[in-house]
Amino acid sequence: MSLFLVKIILAVVLGAIIGAQRSYAHKQAGLRTFALVSLGSCVFVLFVQLFSTNPEIISRTIANVLVGIGFLGGGVIFFHKDKVFGLTTAAALWCTAAIGLGVGLGLFKESIIVSLVVFVILQFLGFLENLIKKTKIKNV
Repeated sequence: MSLFLVKIILAVVLGAIIGAQRSYAHKQAGLRTFALVSLGSCVFVLFVQLFSTNPEIISRTIANVLVGIGFLGGGVIFFHKDKVFGLTTAAALWCTAAIGLGVGLGLFKESIIVSLVVFVILQFLGFLENLIKKTKIKNV
C-alpha cells in the first residue's frame, strides 16, 4: 500500500473517530463532516508536497487551510435566545483540520495522540463542565 493511501486512510479514520463522538452527542456536524475535514486538510498538504518541497509554500497552504476551516467553523456557531451554540463543534473541526494536516505531513504518532486527546475532551470534559454549572447554580 502506498504512503499516500496510508495517509488518506489514517486521516479519514481519525476524523471519523472524532465525528462519531459528535454524532453520538447529537451535534450538527458529525461523522462525515469530521472525516471530510480531516481528509481535505491531509490532501491539501499531500498535493502541495507532490509539486514543491519549499517549506514556505507548504506553510502558506497550511495557513490557508486553517482560514477555510475558520469559515466552516463560523458556519456552525449560532445564537439563539441569548445563548451561543456550536462553539465546541467549531473548535473540534479546527482541531480535526490540524490532525489531517499532521497526517499529511507524516506526523502519524502525533496525530493519533492529538486525536485521542480531542476525543477525551469531547467525551468526558462535558460531564465536568455540567457538574461545575450545577454546583455554581446551587451556590447562587
